[in-house]
Amino acid sequence: MDVESREEKYTICPVCNKSNPVGVAFCQHCWGAILNQSQSYTTEELAVAQEKRVRIHNRRRYIRWGIVGAAVALVIIFVLFNILSYTDLISKPNPDINSGSLLGDWAMFGYDNVRSSSAGNKDILPEGKLKWEFTAGDEIHSSAAVVDGNVFFGSQDYNLYSLNAETGEKNWEFTTGSRIYSSPAVVDGMVYFGSNDGNFYALNAGNGDKIWYFKTPYPVRSSPTVTDKKAYFGSDDYFLYALDYKTGEEIWRFDTDSPAGNSPVIENGVLYYGAGGGYSYALNAENGHRRLHFRTRFAVYASPVVNDGIVYFATTNGILNAVDGMARSWLWEHEIRPFWAQLWAMLSWIPEPPDQSGFIWAKPLYRPNTTTPLIDGNVMYLGSDDFVMALDTDTQQILWEFETGDSVRSSPAKAGSVIYIGSDDGNLYALDSTTGELQWQFETGGAITASPAIVDGVIYVGSTDGNFYAIE
Repeated sequence: MDVESREEKYTICPVCNKSNPVGVAFCQHCWGAILNQSQSYTTEELAVAQEKRVRIHNRRRYIRWGIVGAAVALVIIFVLFNILSYTDLISKPNPDINSGSLLGDWAMFGYDNVRSSSAGNKDILPEGKLKWEFTAGDEIHSSAAVVDGNVFFGSQDYNLYSLNAETGEKNWEFTTGSRIYSSPAVVDGMVYFGSNDGNFYALNAGNGDKIWYFKTPYPVRSSPTVTDKKAYFGSDDYFLYALDYKTGEEIWRFDTDSPAGNSPVIENGVLYYGAGGGYSYALNAENGHRRLHFRTRFAVYASPVVNDGIVYFATTNGILNAVDGMARSWLWEHEIRPFWAQLWAMLSWIPEPPDQSGFIWAKPLYRPNTTTPLIDGNVMYLGSDDFVMALDTDTQQILWEFETGDSVRSSPAKAGSVIYIGSDDGNLYALDSTTGELQWQFETGGAITASPAIVDGVIYVGSTDGNFYAIE
């Protein structure tokens, strides 16, 4: 046999890319191709081809590991985002973000940031006698603030007024570009309020000079809350805003998905807001991050009220919701719940979906509600349709009802054992807080939609007759 050396040739299978000796008809590895017409290679060429296959294999492996690494990174980012958004492990509310009116003042709508509307137990109580009366140029829906012996309120005549609380004499007036429904807040010598001209204003409380203003696209009817060196308010442009209270610089904004016309409340660093789109919110007051997205189903036009960690949202169709103020919504809660409920209805082994996050109880009042409730201990006072009522928050039982002559849109205020509230029938009513019995009533010439402020035995309230009253 001729032993002359010669380089053996190989054929590459076009299916599995493995080498076979020249002369075989089919691939010995995969039997996937006829090889008699395939290209043949020398041993050196085969080594080069093998090296190329290794490079291609390594490249594909690196790409696969890159995709896996990117996916892991995205999962980590997603988990961290949800830890930030749905837990308090990273960003806790600041429990020191609280404030209220100083002793002897009524510095903002509802008296303080939780809208307690209570001046406490007072030895001197109003008896329903007119002390003085001031005539503005149009209807008054703005509730008053009373600070350092001065009264501040807005009118539909476009003006914000400052009056001497003792005499009713005008200190100054500031003219905006439209009607004023917003109730002012007075903090650190400055007056904060919104106007239907779309601006939120900060004025010098002493002389009415404009310090700064913040422009929004639509009316600002919301009454502000001022604390932690921030002014919080809503606009009809669907946003809640937090501004630096000295400069007016925007710190954060939050989209409420509906006109933000009522007033935010704050307790222990959490801001609560009832919106008109069927959902209400709890936000971190410091940064505006959403904590709770609570479905009320119906619009909430009244400001919420907070007591002992429970926030109450009253809807326009008369449903009163009690919600855990520190609860957190879970991811995609309101998107997942309908499907979960359907599966639970169809399949017996599916567990029943839990109540939505924060839910404690809901009480139907069977009457529309647009007033901010007042809570004293375990008793809630509120207006509902033509009635003023007291409700036990522990048992959800109605304790008493008092019928007025028309709708009640004014929010109640309390001093001592007496509840004070206005009605569209033009009367301011003084009711015994325990029994609901009428103590006295004061008649004006128009509807009273503003909420009374009570300082040193005097009630300050405006009417749609265009007059502002001090009643002692």
